[in-house]
Amino acid sequence: MTTPWGELAPTRFPEDPRERLRAWDASDEYLLRHLADGDVSLSGTVVVVGDRWGALVTALAAHRPVQITDSHLAQQATRVNLERHGVEPGSVRLLTTQDPPPGRIDVLLVRVPKSLALLEDQLLRLAPSVHEGTVVVGTGMVKEIHTSTLALFERILGPTRTSLAEKKARLIFCTPDPALERPANPWPLSYRLPDGIGPVSGRTVVNHAGVFCADRLDIGTRFFLGHLPQPGARRVVDLGCGNGIVGTAVALADPRAEVLFTDESFQAVASAEATYRANGVPGHAEFRVGDGLAGVPDGSVDLVLNNPPFHSHQATTDATAWRMFTGARRVLRPGGELWVVGNRHLGYHVKLRRLFGNSHLVAGDRKFVVLRAVRK
Repeated sequence: MTTPWGELAPTRFPEDPRERLRAWDASDEYLLRHLADGDVSLSGTVVVVGDRWGALVTALAAHRPVQITDSHLAQQATRVNLERHGVEPGSVRLLTTQDPPPGRIDVLLVRVPKSLALLEDQLLRLAPSVHEGTVVVGTGMVKEIHTSTLALFERILGPTRTSLAEKKARLIFCTPDPALERPANPWPLSYRLPDGIGPVSGRTVVNHAGVFCADRLDIGTRFFLGHLPQPGARRVVDLGCGNGIVGTAVALADPRAEVLFTDESFQAVASAEATYRANGVPGHAEFRVGDGLAGVPDGSVDLVLNNPPFHSHQATTDATAWRMFTGARRVLRPGGELWVVGNRHLGYHVKLRRLFGNSHLVAGDRKFVVLRAVRK
């Protein structure tokens, strides 16, 4: 990665020599060039929002930036990249989207997220810390920046314009207007689930911004809820829990179950816990932000429930699903089961057979399948 401050070699996390996806893109490089060529003062408090793998804060480490991210993996990647580039520990302050932002922001750099809702929530949370002299620059690939993206900056912070495109990347320039009347933050959002979906019928769901299908029940989860295993498993993991609907359904069906909700998104785990608490679920639950099943002891789980993502930001990849399945095999007891829902065309049954030596079709329709694999 070429920057005005030298060459960097950032990596994703966890690092995989077979991974062909880079830890940066043209929009990161464009932003850094602008900061140097435009002679932007990086004094005061510099905040970087949505830095996907830590490339931006690694390049700007000399200015002691604050990173705000929703991703545990991005935060871990940042730690790795800072260390491999010899950055003094403590030079970069790492915050999550659930942490209070700095009280004053002098330079705000925003890597536009895939989720417009997450961008809205973050801008509204950061706006009170922005002042008239704050330099605000957003960055993203052309396909990620839409009229609605610019409208959010304009509505929440102030007048907004864009740059010319370079290497299919674009910058967003926003001039803060302290007199602007900002809307109230609608996040987190709550709604009532429909009837006919088992134990969670008519229950409340709480979604923080950026969580998949934040304002409605997605059709894949709906299908999964209709085909969950019978109660009886003592130790259950809702892997990639999102807003926690699946794990909450298990806990409602069997108060004896101990459910671990885990996701790499801080917003997701906060949503899962809020959903669980909102419904007064009996029994024991644990909520953990982390890298899949890292930290869960081998052979300690009876049942893993999983609706794996098949995108990493804008890239389509099965790497996350593969790591989830591998982790599930490790933590399951002999006889323990992994239940997976996914789009039929993704062919998860092939991966499960390779890992577990078996894959059983529980249910399917034209779009989705629910598969069961048993740890031998």
